[in-house]
Amino acid sequence: MDDADSEFIKSFEERVEKTIKEYDLLSKDDKVIVAVSGGKDSTTALYILHKLGYIVEGMIIDQLLGEYSKKNLSNIQNFCKDLGIKLHVVHMRDEYGCSVCYIKSVLDQKGIVMNQCSICGVIRRSVLNRKAREHSATKIVTGHNLDDEAQSFFMNYIQGRLMDSARVGPMSGVVRNERFVPRIKPLYFCLEEETRRYSQLHEFPVVYDPCPCSLGSFRSEIKGLLNRMEEELPGTKKAIVESSLKIRPFLSNEQKDWKIKRCKSCGEPSSGEICRVCAILSQVSGVSSNGS
Repeated sequence: MDDADSEFIKSFEERVEKTIKEYDLLSKDDKVIVAVSGGKDSTTALYILHKLGYIVEGMIIDQLLGEYSKKNLSNIQNFCKDLGIKLHVVHMRDEYGCSVCYIKSVLDQKGIVMNQCSICGVIRRSVLNRKAREHSATKIVTGHNLDDEAQSFFMNYIQGRLMDSARVGPMSGVVRNERFVPRIKPLYFCLEEETRRYSQLHEFPVVYDPCPCSLGSFRSEIKGLLNRMEEELPGTKKAIVESSLKIRPFLSNEQKDWKIKRCKSCGEPSSGEICRVCAILSQVSGVSSNGS
């Protein structure tokens, strides 16, 4: 590793630490669950927080995506074992008796249009929140980077869902609730290419290929678009994220009176009478939520 690489690693870690302190994301008293996938971003977040001395445990949801999931699971298990980090493994089959792919196929057969990334995202967030709460975690860390946040804001804008951007930021959410474990993003100001470089320099055992189910998704199209814009006009992604942070207080103020309910089916936090997970699963025969 040459001096330039060493300097990059130092700068990258200092940026993550600065984000944590500037946005008051963590304290050394927090019990932190890092939502790991086996990929570069979440593995990097887990490594840096462990290095900084935070009380961290990993949690991975086995999404049953064939060899892709098996490899990711094996990688993160070995990684956590080497560092002495406790890892919680949650299996989709144990939670719902099937995979996200099966749920998607049933919805397709019924003519219900919902892309797999959306289904996966809704279910993963719910499971992570419930399991983290069961393990008495005070914070959930995700590996979202600056690219992810720029994509989300851009998608919300062009789909007419700008108000959804009130819930994004280094710490997600608008309204605090005892059944919601706060989600934080220490890599918020780190570009994806920077996280990749950091991961490669440390030779982390990760799969760099994207999730096979994300190919052709709307997000992947937006990702390609923003990458091209960044190439032509460097700093585009950072500018989008900084703009989102500037308007977030105004968007949040519009939602300050939003009330969190409890799903009548599973008891988990919900904006309506029935949460999105139960609404999805109600369409799939023989599949139910494991919420308590």
